[in-house]
Amino acid sequence: MPDHMPDDLSAAGRDLRAYTDQLRPKHPVVRNTNGEWVLLRHADILAAALDHKRFSSQVSRFLQIPNGLDGQEHTLYRTIVERYLSPEAVEPYLPTFQKVANELAANLPRGEVVDAVNDIGAVFAVRAQCAWLGWPAKLEPDLLAWMQDNHAATRSGNHRRMAVVAEQFDDIIRSVIQPRRASGDAVPDDLTTKLYRQTVNGRLLTEAELVSILRNWTGGDLGSIALCVGVITAHLATHPELVMRIRDGSDAETEAIINEILRLDNPFVSNRRITTCPVKIGDQTIPEGEKVKLNWTSANRDEAVFDNNSFNPDAHATSNLLYGAGKHACPGQLLATCELRIALQTILATVQQIRFAPGEIPEREVAPVGGYRRVPIVLS
Repeated sequence: MPDHMPDDLSAAGRDLRAYTDQLRPKHPVVRNTNGEWVLLRHADILAAALDHKRFSSQVSRFLQIPNGLDGQEHTLYRTIVERYLSPEAVEPYLPTFQKVANELAANLPRGEVVDAVNDIGAVFAVRAQCAWLGWPAKLEPDLLAWMQDNHAATRSGNHRRMAVVAEQFDDIIRSVIQPRRASGDAVPDDLTTKLYRQTVNGRLLTEAELVSILRNWTGGDLGSIALCVGVITAHLATHPELVMRIRDGSDAETEAIINEILRLDNPFVSNRRITTCPVKIGDQTIPEGEKVKLNWTSANRDEAVFDNNSFNPDAHATSNLLYGAGKHACPGQLLATCELRIALQTILATVQQIRFAPGEIPEREVAPVGGYRRVPIVLS
């Protein structure tokens, strides 16, 4: 191993954005205390994301549909999933998301401290996702509590604790799909029912496949949307000029601003791969069968690509890896973008100013979670 490459680094308890900024200029790849190789530079991460032969996505011991699959199997399931996430499929739900945002914004207190992550982002994410999937509103307290437990478990690094929390979420999903299985045709005509009736290779999806897909759509997205709202709100509190640009801008301009804010502070931290053969990154050769992390947070702050991290939505759009790249890019990109835009536009239409709560500062999340744990703001 080259002497200049730091080995067995731990990000535990650190702000990942600041830590990778510190490492990236000198080290294209580092090895963490879990024995994983972490890629930090944009060019290397993009190359690995596009190299489906040398970097396999079948890393987890759990079923992950579709992006934990490779080759034709991935293509088969990805095609099924994308039917529900295409522009044509998402567009009818936009008024529903708008209604959720309107009700949330109307009930937000003015002149009092509100946490943008948990009081706004998490609540909007749960209500929007439940409305999209046709899940009962009574699940909201359970889902909000699960989001808190999931972040705490992830933050702890305790694999047993994370497994317990993951199983709790699978139980929530089963509580939705099992009554539909028992009721036959007497079920609501919603997206979850459509997925329940979905076939693959001439057969219905198994319960394990349904749980995997719905876990990916909800378990991952709920926390991510909440973290994104926190990051966006914190940025707007320190850049009030962007508030006017969003109020006066088109949907496309607002989405570009959102994507650029999230590029600078990407809460979608990383995805994993496993090498299928020895791979050379810089001066380091990673052996076959090694776990590799594609650190999107670091890639999206690479000074060599993003002009010293200036704020420039138009110039940086084509290089932005917020939702990944290649065949395994996030299939829910459109859904997440629409939800974030609608939530932001609606809130900004009902308030004059967003500022940090007096005497309080945003609290960063720590590895392996990105973004903020808490963003105390006052809406006026």
